[in-house]
Amino acid sequence: MPTEWGGIVPSKVFLEEAVDIVDKADNQGLVLRVIGGVGVMLHSPESEDLMKRLGRLGSVAQEFTDLDFMAYRRQRNQMKLFFETIGYTKRRATLSSAASERQIYFHPKGWFFVDVFFDKLRVANHPLDFRGRLELDKPTLTPTDLLFEKLQIVNFGEKDLKDTLALLNAHEVGERDEKEILNATHLATLLSADWGFWYTVTTNLRGINDIVPTMNTLTKEEKNRVISRVKKALDRIEKEPKTISWKLRSIIGARKRWYQPVETTETVGEFNIWRLREKKGK
Repeated sequence: MPTEWGGIVPSKVFLEEAVDIVDKADNQGLVLRVIGGVGVMLHSPESEDLMKRLGRLGSVAQEFTDLDFMAYRRQRNQMKLFFETIGYTKRRATLSSAASERQIYFHPKGWFFVDVFFDKLRVANHPLDFRGRLELDKPTLTPTDLLFEKLQIVNFGEKDLKDTLALLNAHEVGERDEKEILNATHLATLLSADWGFWYTVTTNLRGINDIVPTMNTLTKEEKNRVISRVKKALDRIEKEPKTISWKLRSIIGARKRWYQPVETTETVGEFNIWRLREKKGK
């Protein structure tokens, strides 16, 4: 690692490497799309200043630790050869990686690792299916899918909040899949069939609206923009007719666990938006 980096891989390296990998995969007929925090940053350059004020970018700490991609399962066997051709080494499969149906690769110089998921994000409180959606945008998932990836998290942490604010600040809420639009119709349709998913997403959106007015790092314009877009998304979700299974599950409510538990270094301790809300003096 270059000494001038001071032991920290710059965020710019992650962003540039992610785009380079997608382009090289595309040249070989492989579909790879960036997900996670790096995907959010790539799709929300308009929020760069906001992210610096929030400490998500431009800090002295390691802002990103890995690269995450979504791919199609039908191309799974081709991925190993592809990553080998660009210098990456595949980690031996484990029970964990097999269960989550992902492959893990190490950077040629050991700077970070790469996670490749296939068809679905199974390591999630509410597993997400991206089949048929990867071609809708490039080099990342659509902003709608990036937003879903964040809002499905039950223990919604501080980084998740910052990434979600970046998306909401940079993208208008609309009714269809377009490159710079958060598709509220897609959100509403998926949530109308799953009460637990609906409960997690709407709880996080309402929590964001509670927190944003208290955040001094946001300008008045940014606060108004985010709040209005959250309201628009919630209104569209509320308007969507719910399925019979959704209505039956809603009777039980949160008395029964409504999500798939996922333990990571960021969710241990259950630090979520509600504890952050308490920190802000609410």
